Amino acid sequence: MIRFENIGLRYGRAPEVLTDINFSIAPKSFQFLTGASGAGKTSLLRLAFLALKPSRGRVSLFSRDTAQLDRDDIARIRRRIGVVVQDFRLLAHLSAYENVALPLRAAGREEREYRAQVIDLLQWVGLGERLHAKPPQLSGGEQQRAAIARALVAKPELLLADEPTGSVDPDYAEKLLHLFAELPRNGTSVLLATHDLALMNRFDAPRLILANGRLRTDG
Repeated sequence: MIRFENIGLRYGRAPEVLTDINFSIAPKSFQFLTGASGAGKTSLLRLAFLALKPSRGRVSLFSRDTAQLDRDDIARIRRRIGVVVQDFRLLAHLSAYENVALPLRAAGREEREYRAQVIDLLQWVGLGERLHAKPPQLSGGEQQRAAIARALVAKPELLLADEPTGSVDPDYAEKLLHLFAELPRNGTSVLLATHDLALMNRFDAPRLILANGRLRTDG
């Protein structure tokens, strides 16, 4: 599903942020990506979403060499990926329901086809009573859960989540992790970036560990 081969990444003339990164993610799998703040987790996820190009090496997504993709190919591949980012990127003038439904509306789906699905997903992340609230009316944790629901609404084959539990309390963070861990059963692979070791220790899942720009695996 994802394969990084000898990936290096640098910004401008600065030293490499990532050096000789090699790993792969299988279909229907769950893995953590961890490391200290500034280790390069977000950069690695951006490479996986094709928001960045590597300085060297090869990234393959869904068995396609991403260096050979044109703009339309990249757009099609991105539609197979859900992304949860740290700054949520919810539209302030839309309700929680409308924010979550937005990817389906953008794809040309009619509301009668997806309304029940969006409501079920908001209930799944604990926002069933907040359907009509707009982002300024939501807490940081509620906004994060809405962003998670939006990333999942199109049933992606791959979910890239960058610190998705960072704005929720520990009890709810564990609940969200259980929800993420269930996704591979429904066909979605998950790569979840976090630096919360206590939370990771509650789950038996492989870890990709970034340190000093290099990656090692554990589990």
